Order: sequence, then structure tokens, then C-alpha cells
Amino acid sequence: MSSVVVVKKAGKAVIAADSLTTFGRTKFAKKYQKSAEKIHKFEMSYIGIVGDAAHSNVFETIIEKYADDLSFDSRKHIFETYLNLHQILRDKFHLNPNAGEDVAYQSSQIDALIANQYGIFGMFEFREVHEFERFWAIGSGKAYALGAMFAVYDSTREPEEIAKTGILASCEFDNACDLPIAIYSLSLKEESSGEGKEPSEIIRLAKAK
Repeated sequence: MSSVVVVKKAGKAVIAADSLTTFGRTKFAKKYQKSAEKIHKFEMSYIGIVGDAAHSNVFETIIEKYADDLSFDSRKHIFETYLNLHQILRDKFHLNPNAGEDVAYQSSQIDALIANQYGIFGMFEFREVHEFERFWAIGSGKAYALGAMFAVYDSTREPEEIAKTGILASCEFDNACDLPIAIYSLSLKEESSGEGKEPSEIIRLAKAK
């Protein structure tokens, strides 16, 4: 699986992810694939997705072909976007929406975290959407990442360091996560001059020897 985290602090929104892909018991590390990116860019938003490896191909195509149906600038707009995407996922990408007999809604089978100039958000498989004030994590390394970020959040000012700590913990203890880490950081609109700044360049951290 994966680990993706988002952090909000000091006027910034940050998203980070590991780079390991797995197919059952087989690891597909970054050195074996041309692109190991789990974070997708749409306009001024970064969206990190976990789950089935096919999600990455699907979301790349959605960004390219269905841009007019996408808006990630508020919790309400993200919900409406995901609601519209569910039909597209079923009709165009052959999504299997069955998650079990005891659930109220069909599953969209995708969990994601979003960072942009408006904040940090999560959208989950039954299309529930949450906005976070401090940090959150998804994926198989979620528990390790949440614990690590909780431990350093109040003592570390830089949100990039908090996000990096979360992913490093996931990579250390979860067997479905591995380095390098991808990190994106951007300024929050509400705490800047009113205009969102261009996102910072990606930071890649080589695996420690």
C-alpha cells in the first residue's frame, strides 16, 4: 500500500508520500519504475492517493480528460467533485463499487489527501470529506505516521519537517512503505497576502545508507 500525510502549520500546507508500489508480496521500488509518484497535481492542488496501484493511472486520466468536473478549494466542492467522479469511475473506468452487504453507500474505492492554498483535506471511499486543522495520514503506515507527527507537531515549527517525520516513521516500520519521500509545500491563502503562491519544488530524500 502506501503512506500519505498532510500538515498545516506556520501559514503552509504540506503533503508528503513514500514511493513504494506493491503487487501482493512483490515490491516495485522506485529504482524499478520510471515514475513512482503518488501525489498528483491539479492546478494549485496536490492530491495523494493510496490503495490499488491502478488508481494512479485512473487519476492521471481524470485530471487530463475531466478537468472541468474537478474543484478542490473547499470541503463542499471536494464532496461535489467526488460525487461526480463516482459516476465517471463506474461508467468509464469500470469501478467495482461493492464494498460489502452491510454498508449504506457504494464505495468509490479511493482514499486521498489534498493540500492546497485553502487548507488540507481528506476524501474517503464512501465520499465523506474532512478538513483538517493540524495533520492527518492515510495508507498502511497511517498509525506510525500519526504517532510520529503527534510527537513532534508542537515542538517543530516547520511543517515540512513534521510531514517528513511522519513518512520516515512509516518507512521504518511498515513493510509496504519505502523511501525516497516526495514533499510538496505551499502557502495558505488565508494567512498570506490573499493570493496563493506557487508551490515549492519537490524535495526528494535519498534512502539512508
